[in-house]
Amino acid sequence: MLRGAESHSRDRRRLGAADLTVKNSLAVLVRVMQQAVRDDIIARNPAQVTGWQREYQWAEDELDNPRTLALPHWEALTQLAAALVERSTNTFPGWGDVTIFAACTAARIGEVSGVRAEDIDRATWMWTVRRQTTPGPGGLIDKGTKGKRARMVPLIEEVRPIVTRRLDSVADPHSRLFTGPRGGRISTAVLRDATHWDEVVTKLGYEHLRRHDLRHTGLTWMADAGVPVHVLRKIAGHGSLTTTQRYLHPDRQSITDAGAALSAHLKARRSPSGPQLRAV
Repeated sequence: MLRGAESHSRDRRRLGAADLTVKNSLAVLVRVMQQAVRDDIIARNPAQVTGWQREYQWAEDELDNPRTLALPHWEALTQLAAALVERSTNTFPGWGDVTIFAACTAARIGEVSGVRAEDIDRATWMWTVRRQTTPGPGGLIDKGTKGKRARMVPLIEEVRPIVTRRLDSVADPHSRLFTGPRGGRISTAVLRDATHWDEVVTKLGYEHLRRHDLRHTGLTWMADAGVPVHVLRKIAGHGSLTTTQRYLHPDRQSITDAGAALSAHLKARRSPSGPQLRAV
């Protein structure tokens, strides 16, 4: 938990030391140049860049509340998947499959690209996300799974037809289930370029949505479905429970915190060395 808190703290410091410095510098520059416009020194304020405040707010949201980056519902996900397929060259359906699978399993695109037939158990509908540290078939280490925590992820009914179709199409248990139209590994950059991702998400009204945010979608939906936080942590592969708690609904989190505070208070009162009430 301490390592997770330190990591989050480093992220905050990185934002403070870099992005926030730029943000504050821009704010000062905008005011100075605006005064120059009022004094008729220049005709237009060149530092008035539209939308930069929103960009920094989005960066803050990602650190503090990843729920804001999640798609709102299942229909939005399927609409996105269909739009990506339609915009891609040759309308390759695999782009939609990857998008839906990543969101419903709260997985990284690199992990989805690395899943092999042998990792799927159709008896229990569980996917074993392996921590790959040695080269696999072909001598390659999947970038998306290298160094990540091994974990078990449930495959819900909505993605089982996709998995079944792909399992039935391969004979070798070492075969990848999700590959590009030419059989290559799908990376986040490949998915972005092949589907014109930025153009599609902007048109759908999700201008800040990135490929990694599909993971935020899955974890947010699981939290809203009532998955206990300790189980959600295992599915996500988080090292810190604090990281997982960010996906809980704010109302639920406040209730959880209230219960934890009460428990801590009662334990302190029961302790012989704890605080005692004294008559004044």
